[in-house]
Amino acid sequence: MLDLIKKLREITGVSIAEIKKALEDANQDEQKAKELLRARGSTKAEKRFTRETKAGVVASYVHSNYKVGVLVELLCETDFVARSDKFKELAHEIALQIASMNPEFLSSEEIPKEIADHEKSIYREELIKSGKPMQIIDQIIEGRFKKHCEEICLLDQKYVKDQDLTVRELVNQFVGQIGENIKIGRFVRFEI
Repeated sequence: MLDLIKKLREITGVSIAEIKKALEDANQDEQKAKELLRARGSTKAEKRFTRETKAGVVASYVHSNYKVGVLVELLCETDFVARSDKFKELAHEIALQIASMNPEFLSSEEIPKEIADHEKSIYREELIKSGKPMQIIDQIIEGRFKKHCEEICLLDQKYVKDQDLTVRELVNQFVGQIGENIKIGRFVRFEI
């Protein structure tokens, strides 16, 4: 039991008390406990979203071939958290994500309506030409657009180091560990 608590503590960074509670609730099942901890971290993160983020860091990453570079602004509530190694680690991970996946937008909410409408009209034309029944075309379009957002929106992308997580879930995990609201501000990716 102690080894399992230690292992989950290293993986999640969550307090020992929360890990014990999750293990009890999951009947000592490690995988279920991880899922519970992830869900509880998301719940905590949602409660903190309304708090103002007025501190943070700018992180950079330049690939070893010097042909790709990234700057990302990661915001939090206090300077104390902004100076912490854990927060700087998250900023670095996000910079790596941007370098490797080249997102165009932070989230699907930031995609301009004209771009979204244009993309959906392309899907509609393809589906009509393929002979799909009209009653399911709208569902298919929404599914394709959601999939497209997972490719071009940073928060919706799969985290490159753990495909079971999205970047949004990664940030929420850190919110649960750190205890403050964290937001990704601006980012830019340069490529030669």
